[in-house]
Amino acid sequence: MDIREYLASNRLIFDGGFGTYYSQKTKEKTEACELANLYRPEVVEDIHREYIEAGADAIKTNTFGAYPELMGGEKKQDEVLRAGVRIAKKAAAQAARPVYVFGDFGPAPGDTEEQKAEAYIRAAEIFLDEGVTNFLFETESTEEGILPAVRAIREKCKDAFIIVSFGVLPDGYSPKGRHYRALLRGMYQSGAVDIIGLNCVSSAKQIRKLLEALPKELMPRISAMPNAGYPVVRGFRTFFDGNAPYFAEAMRGIADLGVRILGGCCGTTPEYIRKTADLLKALPALPYSYDIPSGRPEAEVFPERKISERAASTNRLIRKLSAGDKVIAVELDSPRNADVTKFMDGAKRLRNAGVDTLTIADCPVAQARMDSTLLACKVKRDLDLDVIPHMNCRDRNVNASKALLLGAHAENIRNVLVITGDPIPTAERDEVKSVYQFNSRRMISYVHSLNEEVFSEDPFGIFAALNVNARDFSAELDRAAQKMENGAEGFLTQPVLTKEAEENLKLARKTLSGAYLLGGLIPVISEKNGRFMNEEINGISVPEDMIKTYHGADRAEGEKLAREFTGKICRDILPYVDGLYLMTPFQRIGLMENIVRDIRGMLESEEEAAKQEGEQLC
Repeated sequence: MDIREYLASNRLIFDGGFGTYYSQKTKEKTEACELANLYRPEVVEDIHREYIEAGADAIKTNTFGAYPELMGGEKKQDEVLRAGVRIAKKAAAQAARPVYVFGDFGPAPGDTEEQKAEAYIRAAEIFLDEGVTNFLFETESTEEGILPAVRAIREKCKDAFIIVSFGVLPDGYSPKGRHYRALLRGMYQSGAVDIIGLNCVSSAKQIRKLLEALPKELMPRISAMPNAGYPVVRGFRTFFDGNAPYFAEAMRGIADLGVRILGGCCGTTPEYIRKTADLLKALPALPYSYDIPSGRPEAEVFPERKISERAASTNRLIRKLSAGDKVIAVELDSPRNADVTKFMDGAKRLRNAGVDTLTIADCPVAQARMDSTLLACKVKRDLDLDVIPHMNCRDRNVNASKALLLGAHAENIRNVLVITGDPIPTAERDEVKSVYQFNSRRMISYVHSLNEEVFSEDPFGIFAALNVNARDFSAELDRAAQKMENGAEGFLTQPVLTKEAEENLKLARKTLSGAYLLGGLIPVISEKNGRFMNEEINGISVPEDMIKTYHGADRAEGEKLAREFTGKICRDILPYVDGLYLMTPFQRIGLMENIVRDIRGMLESEEEAAKQEGEQLC
């Protein structure tokens, strides 16, 4: 019976967690249990048979991680995939009832969508060559590469039955920071996928909660294959201490929502599937026939959540920018110790000088300093000064990032600058580990998703970095455009000290339409300082003629030159920016106070001139 015909009046019960059960039976690690298709095919077949005898109507090929990187090359991958299909088909053919075999894809390797799509398509071509017509993409964290592979499958097998299932945490976010509604929406609206679903990562109870937030009419198009529970680690092995009857009851709750495709993932042994199948098959027949539709659905069942208008937001900085006011931001490094006295005094002086917002770097050059976001909360609370804490991708995973943003929002922080973060020095990497679960573009997308799902009434303003000194500025602009697509509203640029940087800034103004630009300025305070920045600091370029001007200058003369050069650059770039981003050299607050007052005077003069010109026109 065709699987669509079967689903019109039946529930489809999948098998469980092959990899974890294989490890349990053989006491082997499961990093590449797919190789057992070649070396222990009888064990693989026995496991398939156990799940079928437990009540599974569908089994997955043992190919979840069968990509060249893990299998030892493309030739070995080919052998593993073909053997996996043949073993599963043999086990299904020996069953006393029809059992459907699904070609199983785990998340594809690759750094780009093209690389991931290529990996999926290569595996799909082997599945198709072996006569597979049912496919399962499971435990996915992003959509990358999936739809090109799905369309490639349909070109060769138009009647293919395709399930795409995502692994998300109990809060609905995948490990890559994508919200389950957005992931499911993209697959559903493509019209190329038969079933969308959730599997792995979360328990049955948590997956049910997530599904309850979706429209009921969507349930026949949903699959659910949760973990047995949450894992515990003993020694160097991971175990699932779940309870099969409890799991089965939770799966019955999911079935009650109208979900027709149910199964298990990590930790779910044949006993879990047996208990689930016994419960589900004892339920009354489905009350109505359901025809799996094809093509883009007419009704929109995934309404996007709208972010509140900025006019209603408490984000003063964004309101100023949207009103056309030129803003001044100053970066001030957080302390290396627990004493905030000097920092807070400097922040207060800068506020009084006319700064609109303070920015605080997040452990620059991978050296630990006072946390930028916690310090931003104190500045906001004590001084009522807006702050843009930097948030790097180096030190936090998805859970830590969300936890920090929740706390920051509660403390009335409304803007963040998302950056990749400087790498940890080579000598320290054995002791201090980078996280980099996100890159800056993906982190921006994550914060934007939180704005939609959690902070929609009062969202964060999301800023990103733009290097106007990049050697390949066209590539830098392409990345900036991607950041805007992911949710970035504005950019803080690296310092503009050269004519080339100024021209790049002008190009950015034309190219990044709709984004707020805060042009970077850093006062050069001495010849030594200029040469150090030129040679040692990535992203800063200081002209040689500027550096020579400081030759022999003492501190007072150096600061005087710094004010002059900064003022000149400021006048040059003001027509192309929405504000200015000043970096404080060596905590010289007095110098920055003077520069901020200089700029305020410049802005006021421009406003007065514009006002007089307007009056004359009238």
